[in-house]
Amino acid sequence: MCRSIKRLRLPEGPAGAVEVREAARQYVRKVSGMPRPSAKNEEAFEQAVDEIAHATARLLNRLPPLQQRAPQPAVRSTHPVRQIQARRTRR
Repeated sequence: MCRSIKRLRLPEGPAGAVEVREAARQYVRKVSGMPRPSAKNEEAFEQAVDEIAHATARLLNRLPPLQQRAPQPAVRSTHPVRQIQARRTRR
């Protein structure tokens, strides 16, 4: 199971239905501790995925569009040791 959570709200617009469903499935796997549900638990597992996917899609559709930020310029260190280290890594 992957530990990182993928951002679904992007500057290009909200993620599609496939990405939302995959994120919901990942969430249910993590919360339940089951990478794959048994036949006995499959119905409850899939119902949870459906409900979470629906709630996530509804949330993403209600949020305003995400604004893209301008790239920040790199900040140079004023600390002498870090300046020396930075020069060494550039070579």
